[in-house]
Amino acid sequence: MRPPAAQRVALPILMAALCGVVGVGAADKLSELQLRFDNETNGVHKAKMLQRLGDAEFEEATRAEKADDYTTVDLVMEKYRDNVRAASEALEKGNPDGERHPGGYKQLEMHVQKGLRQIDELLLVAPPEFKPPLQLVRKDLVALDDKLLRALFPRRHENKPPAPAVPATPSPDSDVRL
Repeated sequence: MRPPAAQRVALPILMAALCGVVGVGAADKLSELQLRFDNETNGVHKAKMLQRLGDAEFEEATRAEKADDYTTVDLVMEKYRDNVRAASEALEKGNPDGERHPGGYKQLEMHVQKGLRQIDELLLVAPPEFKPPLQLVRKDLVALDDKLLRALFPRRHENKPPAPAVPATPSPDSDVRL
């Protein structure tokens, strides 16, 4: 027995509405986390808050990528980079010795690694015109990660210059085979 025509039409509309509510709820969560992050003054707490905020930003970027909205992907990942920079600066201001007091530095560095993996995945699927902003974000995250590692392990990096940013994708001239 087939459902009446009204039910066949109402079910897809209801499902679409529920999906829209989930998207709005995620946006509200992201804006709430961003507000709390922006108002936090303690560097360690800010770095730890970035874990939840960053994960929410990654979810938003993934959702936008699935919808082929790469403008939003770029904006979200640029905001993530700016948040990492803000957390790093707050850590340095409140606790400049990352080797003796690694709280916050470790969490931030691990999340930056996660962010780099997210950027690398996005660079694989992004159309060519959207790759340059993502590559800039990746370059900035690599530099921030290097800075965090130098703060955590200063003696290991005493005589080494900062690592050059590695391109996210191999050049066509390279012999690297995947």
